This record gives sequence, C-alpha cells and structure tokens, in this order.
Amino acid sequence: MISTALLLLLALAPQAPSIELVESFPLETSLDNADIRDADVVWREMIDGAQKTLDFAQFYASDKAGSKLGAIISAIERAGARGVKVRFLAEKKFQVTYPDTLLQLGAMKNVEVRLYDIKALTGGILHAKYFLVDSSSTYIGSQNFDWRSFEHIQELGVYVRSPEATTVWQSIFEADWAIAGGAKAADVMHASGARTAQIPLGAGDAETRITPVASPAGLLPDPSAWDLPQLISLIENAKQSVRLQLLTYKMSSRNEYFGELEGALRGAAARGVTVQLLVADWCMRKGTIEGLQSLEPLANVEVKLVTIPQWSQGYVSYGRVIHSKYMVVDGTNAWIGTSNWERDYFYQSRNVGLIVQGGAVPKRLEAYFATGWTSPYAKAVDPCAQYTPPTFGD
Repeated sequence: MISTALLLLLALAPQAPSIELVESFPLETSLDNADIRDADVVWREMIDGAQKTLDFAQFYASDKAGSKLGAIISAIERAGARGVKVRFLAEKKFQVTYPDTLLQLGAMKNVEVRLYDIKALTGGILHAKYFLVDSSSTYIGSQNFDWRSFEHIQELGVYVRSPEATTVWQSIFEADWAIAGGAKAADVMHASGARTAQIPLGAGDAETRITPVASPAGLLPDPSAWDLPQLISLIENAKQSVRLQLLTYKMSSRNEYFGELEGALRGAAARGVTVQLLVADWCMRKGTIEGLQSLEPLANVEVKLVTIPQWSQGYVSYGRVIHSKYMVVDGTNAWIGTSNWERDYFYQSRNVGLIVQGGAVPKRLEAYFATGWTSPYAKAVDPCAQYTPPTFGD
C-alpha cells in the first residue's frame, strides 16, 4: 500500500512537460474514443492535485443535481478547504441566465468569483474555457463549465503540463482578472513579462512544439500571441490536407464579410489541398448555411453537418451537438482552441488556444476527425437544399 506521505511527494514532484488530448462525448453515441481520457476525470485529477492556486476563466457556470460537473465542483470545494486559493472568472452577460452555480462557488472557502464585462472594452464576450493549476499546468478546451458538456455534447480539449506555456495563459488571466476587479486595461495588459514563443516539450516528447495563442488582438499582454494570423499561416502552408471541426462557421455577419480564414481555405483548395469541414447542425440556420453551401461545390472542398440524436430520456436544451474546435494540417500541425470561426471570436471576444507542431497529437487528431467524418451522424451539405435548423434552446 502506498503511504499518504508518498502520494504527496509524488504529487509535488516535477513532471516532464507533456500534452494530452481529453474528450467528452454525448451519451448513447459511438463518439467515445477509448484511448482518450474523459474530461471530468482529468479535471478532477488536476483540481485534486492543486497545491497553491486554481484559476478558472469560463463563459458561464451551470450545474444540475447528480451531474459529472457536480463532482468537479466538489473537488473545487475540497481544494479551497485545504487552503488552495481559487479564482473563478465568468462572463458578466450570462450571470443573469445562470446565477446559481456561481453563487455556490462564491460561497466556498478560499473561492473568489468575479464577473468580466469585456463587452465594455471590445464589444465581445469572455468565451474562453480554460483553467490553470499552480501556474504550472493548463486545461484548454471546448467544454463550458456546464453539466451538459460532460454528458450530452462532443467536446475536445488538451491538458498541458508546461510551466513555460502556462505562464503565457496565466498572464492573460491575470490581466482579465485585474480588469474585472476594476483596473484599467491600459494599466495591466502589458504589465506581464510573459512572451509567446514556440515551446519544445523536451526529452519526454522531443518532436512536439507548442505555441500558446489567444484573441482578441487588442487585448493581449503579448500582441504576437494573436491566433488569427497563425491560423492563416497554417492553412497557407498546407501541402496535402486541412481538416477542421467547429460548432459554427460563419464568414458573413451584419453585412460584413470575414474573408481572412475563408480566403486561406479557398486558396489551399485551389492549389490542390484537400479541405474538409465538419460542423454542427446548428449551422443549418439562415444566414449561416448559405456560406457552407457556397463552399461545398468547390474542387477539393467537402463540408458535412453533424446531427446527434436526441437522448432516450428526453430533450436536452443546448445539448446533443458537436462543439469541438480544432484544425489539423497535413497530419503534422494542429490548432486546438475555444473559438468558433466567426469574425467576433477573433476581433472582439476572449478566446484561448494553442498551436501544436509535430509529435503524436496532430496524428491522433486526424483519427479523431475521421471518427466524426465517417460516423452515421455526418451528412454532406447539399448546395441546393432548403434546410430547417434543429431546435436546441430552452
């Protein structure tokens, strides 16, 4: 039997830098990948391992009795009880819609909750979903702090064990936390010395290099961390394939065309690169589906919509959908993040992500994409069809 003291020593021992894919999947579907750990397990492991600090930045917080998220919230409460300082930053806009879980968190020992009104600065929202443990490891993914994200939605994230990479995301969190507390953006945004760079994971995974990225452009401690130019560069340098999965892809909004990403995709297809785009059936909405229908007829471009069947136990609002956000290029480079591909997510809203170059993760993402692409839930977009969007709200 391993002693409690030995377990503590193991928890405190330095870990080699690494990156691990983490998933959630809708119940009663074939989208579970046995070799990828479940997000609720990894989240609890990370939280239970915290020794000093836990910092969460989340779009909103919404729990339901008996959920997997409830066990995560209990882990946060245990962390606070043992002296870990917990900070929870949430988007102000959704506090009215989902107040209860934030109130529950705020009542816990050593837990402080702040609401972020980023709209006053950029017109956007806090859409990022990430948390930081002891300033040394980070979780970034598509999972909202929502019980549905662990049981009724396909989600993908990454567990990054790297103090160097975490320092970059920590600088973003510290700036946002200070602004939410009343500080002026100009006074805190460039105060951190953290600078974005391509970070090798080292001897444990010598082939892999990661680069922390984020948005929006005007609200970054290090402006070079802006994700949009790096995404465009990945696409423009593609030689064989670009595979992209998102909740929504929409290049036209409010009579404005967002052409940077679509131009790169169209350019890649024109030079013979295979471009495959997998999106949720929420994209059947008027104003969104037309853009996808305009892509489908192009040479070397394929677009599919994914419809997840309803749960046998009844309707789940804002659930039963694919929500992962990632791109894999040539099976060797990848982006994993929190942004849907619409202009506001890059120019106005807070999002985070990372670029992964080399190593096992891009290769595994190719297979992850194939699971969804070839699943019975995915159907090719018909350029001539009249689509009726699904019901997905309350």
